[in-house]
Amino acid sequence: MKERSDQVTRGIERAPHRSLFYAMGYTQEELDRPLIGVVSAYSEIVPGHINLDKVTEAVKAGVRMAGGTPIVVPSIGVCDGIAMGHSGMRYSLPSRELIADSVETMAQAHMFDGLVLVPNCDKIVPGMIMAAVRINIPTVVCSGGPMMYGKVDGQETSLSKIFEAVGARKADMIDDEKLMEFEQGVCPGCGSCSGMYTANSMNCLSEAIGIALPGNGTVPAVDSGRIRLAKEAGRAVMTLLEKDIKARDIINEKAIGNALACDMALGCSSNSVLHLLAIATEAGIELDLNMFNEFSSRVPNLCHLAPAGDAHMPDLNEAGGIRAVFAELDKKGLIDKSLITATGKTVGENIAGAKVLDHDIIRPVEEPYSQTGGIAILWGNIAQDGCVVKRSAVAPEMMTHSGPARVFDSEEDAIGSIYDGKINPGDVVVIRYEGPKGGPGMREMLGPTSALAGMKLDKSVALITDGRFSGASRGASIGHVSPEAAAGGSIGLIEEGDIIEIDIPASKINVKVSDDKLEERRKEYKEPDFRVKKGWLKRYQDAVQGANLGAVVR
Repeated sequence: MKERSDQVTRGIERAPHRSLFYAMGYTQEELDRPLIGVVSAYSEIVPGHINLDKVTEAVKAGVRMAGGTPIVVPSIGVCDGIAMGHSGMRYSLPSRELIADSVETMAQAHMFDGLVLVPNCDKIVPGMIMAAVRINIPTVVCSGGPMMYGKVDGQETSLSKIFEAVGARKADMIDDEKLMEFEQGVCPGCGSCSGMYTANSMNCLSEAIGIALPGNGTVPAVDSGRIRLAKEAGRAVMTLLEKDIKARDIINEKAIGNALACDMALGCSSNSVLHLLAIATEAGIELDLNMFNEFSSRVPNLCHLAPAGDAHMPDLNEAGGIRAVFAELDKKGLIDKSLITATGKTVGENIAGAKVLDHDIIRPVEEPYSQTGGIAILWGNIAQDGCVVKRSAVAPEMMTHSGPARVFDSEEDAIGSIYDGKINPGDVVVIRYEGPKGGPGMREMLGPTSALAGMKLDKSVALITDGRFSGASRGASIGHVSPEAAAGGSIGLIEEGDIIEIDIPASKINVKVSDDKLEERRKEYKEPDFRVKKGWLKRYQDAVQGANLGAVVR
């Protein structure tokens, strides 16, 4: 079982190395065991990470019970909610690459035999998984678990509602006292914010892809089951080490297919598209946007969690969790049960006996919310390389829409006009120069989408951008437009008042301007100065690829 760490613990030549371990209090017996890196994103700035010290300790206990030596190393993590709506959000998506690089660095420099990854929030989960498949050693993901839902006026609520409440307050639909009720009521404690936002999407997809244990996506952060799961994750990595099951043995093309099926059934965040593309790239798996629509065409949408509906992650857990979702999908042969997982067992063995306990939360596969999946990819003359919409969170009346463009070159300009009441029913808000290069960093824009929802415009106004949206966004919010404006994309050529036509069922999005006219505009167009002059974001801006490729760095 012990091969990699022998390079830092065995032999006469490694006496200096052992002396440094002894300096930290390790014993010879501990050095004779496999060394398991426990990568913890614990910090005091992210609600989803504030409990990871306890989860990490439970993982360590599990590793020790199974005969390994756990070694904790850190990971950074940005809180997207706190970074939202200002320049700090430019660092969120790029941090995924830093996380992947840092996990690779710590694991390779110290020759860990295996890894248990302890993340919880948006970029941290995929960043850690990207590193795992890059270095390809036995790995288990154990997240910190979802937050419980809050209560306002006796109704379940979560983070998206406070953003929408800001829009309602700006429109004088609620007063300061009601805003404070939302402010203090939507997030009741630790965990990843309770809707099917990006963090919970990726934790569920980690389970679906097989790199995390059953329950990883849905067992609440405050439930004792989360601590038990963490101990089992510590034990599980030792099983993988014994059986020589590595990260890329688990995450392969068929496992990505299981994740896509789960994505469509759950109605995950549109950010899942970016992250699955990036994970596939690191694993050497071919995945493109066409495959998302291919899965969407045959995998029905079974769940409407917030922001698409009123249910939250604890409800999904009580309904049976991801095992139950897989059991429903299996009725129509939509998952591959033969694949090996982090339990050391197959998908089929993991879901044996699973069933849906609440069909109000997980619809029967024969009676879905829709016959098509929760994510859709659109193409057209302003998105030749595609764009993404969370179809399950779009009102029926906005599935097709035609309206005049209201054009902005930054999120700040757009939200200012929204708050000032300058956006009218029927408009299509266009926000550009917010892509991977243009932002840089492809800022999430929960502010504009929530302002529209809070002002009751989400069923009459569409929003398109080369940036991206929070998983908490709802409405006809179409992001990841590629090529982005900063890369010469046609979204940069749209002018105020141009008619934009959106047809989500037909996977189309176009501006009603002739090709010749667009070319005339291209010759005359002068782009704004979006270049970063210093800092590591400059390096990121120079190297990042388009959103259609997962915004990976090359």
